[in-house]
Amino acid sequence: MEQNAISEEEIRLIQEISSTEYVAGKFATTTLRTDDRVIARVTDGIYRQPGSALRELISNAYDADATKVVIKTDAPRFNEISIEDNGIGMSKDILARTLLHIGGSAKRHTRGQELGITSVKDIQKSPSGRPLIGKIGIGMFSVSQLTQTFQIITKVSGEPFRTVATVSMRQYSDSGENDNSYESGKVNIWREPAADAEAHGTTIVLTDIKPHAKNLLRSAEMWAAVNQSNSEDDEGTHSLQAPKYHIGKIDPDIGLIENSESVPWTENDNSELAFSKLVDAVWNEYSNGNVNPQLDRLFDNYLNMIWQLALSIPIRYVEGHPFDLDMSWARVFQLSNVLKGGATEVEVSNGNPVRKILQLNEDSRSDIFDVYIDDLKLARPIKFQNLPKGNHSVQHPLVFFGKCREDFLGISEELSGGALSFEAYLFWSPKIAPTEHRGSLIRIHGASGSGFDASFMRYQTSEQTRRDQVTCEIFIKEGFDSALNIDRESFNYAHPHAVFLTKWLHNAFRQLASTQKRVAKELRDVRRSEVTDQSISNLQRIALDVHREETLNDGSAPATILITDLSQINFDKVEADVVLDVGSIVPNETRRRTDAFNAQNKLLTEKIRAIAQLLTTYGLLEKLESRKQERLFKAIYEILQTSE
Repeated sequence: MEQNAISEEEIRLIQEISSTEYVAGKFATTTLRTDDRVIARVTDGIYRQPGSALRELISNAYDADATKVVIKTDAPRFNEISIEDNGIGMSKDILARTLLHIGGSAKRHTRGQELGITSVKDIQKSPSGRPLIGKIGIGMFSVSQLTQTFQIITKVSGEPFRTVATVSMRQYSDSGENDNSYESGKVNIWREPAADAEAHGTTIVLTDIKPHAKNLLRSAEMWAAVNQSNSEDDEGTHSLQAPKYHIGKIDPDIGLIENSESVPWTENDNSELAFSKLVDAVWNEYSNGNVNPQLDRLFDNYLNMIWQLALSIPIRYVEGHPFDLDMSWARVFQLSNVLKGGATEVEVSNGNPVRKILQLNEDSRSDIFDVYIDDLKLARPIKFQNLPKGNHSVQHPLVFFGKCREDFLGISEELSGGALSFEAYLFWSPKIAPTEHRGSLIRIHGASGSGFDASFMRYQTSEQTRRDQVTCEIFIKEGFDSALNIDRESFNYAHPHAVFLTKWLHNAFRQLASTQKRVAKELRDVRRSEVTDQSISNLQRIALDVHREETLNDGSAPATILITDLSQINFDKVEADVVLDVGSIVPNETRRRTDAFNAQNKLLTEKIRAIAQLLTTYGLLEKLESRKQERLFKAIYEILQTSE
């Protein structure tokens, strides 16, 4: 068939369409088809960053029940990258299926059970029972972001052979080739004896890394800009600063390292401690006066990639899962799923984790999945404890937990996408670091490709300051897969699951904002009351000290001054030495009597009382008739009020 020649099926459909022209009620019928070039385009660049390829390969290892993944990047040269896991490996049948059905994954399908890559009890889970991350079967080919050639070395336990495949993918082009004959690439496959029959796992070796991928991982463009800036000596200009932490700079011509790395760990630190120090380095920026630490200014592209990888894969937290932490250092609230409902405070004493109190069961299998990249053992780089407090009135974090399930009753699964179930937390703190962690992050079975959304799924209310103080994670337990776009780095806002989750999150954020405002007001009132009480105590002490000094009697007390509404008292029961009419002294304010106003008014009244006691001690007050006393104290009140 000639290139781009019309197919017999197209000719048939054209004829059927023509046959309907003069026949009412007649229509042509066909089936939608996808050309191979679409898959070719998918495998050639739907992912945005080099780190996306590593993320997808790690997810494949997780779905293959691996407990350990080791990545070697050859940093800072990046000439070859390997990803090794100890998963179940790929049999001949699985490898053939993978190579011949790009985009036709056997996961979540009965064929997956037959091949042994899904649970015999649940096609949505791995053989060991992990909720599957992968879905359509293009993850392995995300490596096209990095290279067109790679090698697969895989082995299944119990087999005396391992299988090796070398893959050379074609670069997609709009050359106008025959769509029906387009090939994504070539594969050579062979089997060779294995020394250990019980060994199992898969290794992916990426060779011939693309120049632009190397340059990106090496931060070549950034270093070039820094060099150019430093070479300019124009007055009044500021040179660009190299990132505080980096893996060194490569000479682009000879490939040698020009300057040594600058990292927050030492060569003697183990891989877990080293990564912990990387996380601490970001928070330590506050001590150095950097109130808004940003990853793209602190790190080079390589360290930034590692951070994003740690955020996106199903691994443990650097300090522990927020559902399992002892929350004695925070105030905890349970979110309401009712529209315009309010959050309820939760008692978290006796060290009981929130998971137990609120019956949360987000999967914690990530505790048995370890990922190493070069010198680091990754962990989710989100901290909750011992954070900077700043000068905010609320000094301790507020943590809001919630869970929800929506079955979309009365709506077909084709339209709704099925049931949606999730659990979540919203963590409020005066300071959130890095700035890239301000927002909401959606995890499906522990994995995320989108990062934090600073808009909280387009929350429209003006809460910018408060949004900068919140980290939120939503753990999807069921559903939402169909709302994800093909790259798993974004989702369809119009999908019913995304629409429902958006409304829930906005309602949750409103509850957080309302609660935080109330807590802040309560604390301000308490502190204002404490300050007022302390000031009153000081006034009383001054009046007492002066009186005893003047009377030479340590056991005596100054005169009792009553400032009250004279129309509301019974003079027969009044035991005060001096009675002043508050209505004649304190003006009748028309402005709103806020708590701050009332506290100020109370303190001014007590100052009047102390002054009256001093005047009585010196024998001056009794020389004035009542009318003049009131005029005197009214003037004193106005003077004090003006000074305030």
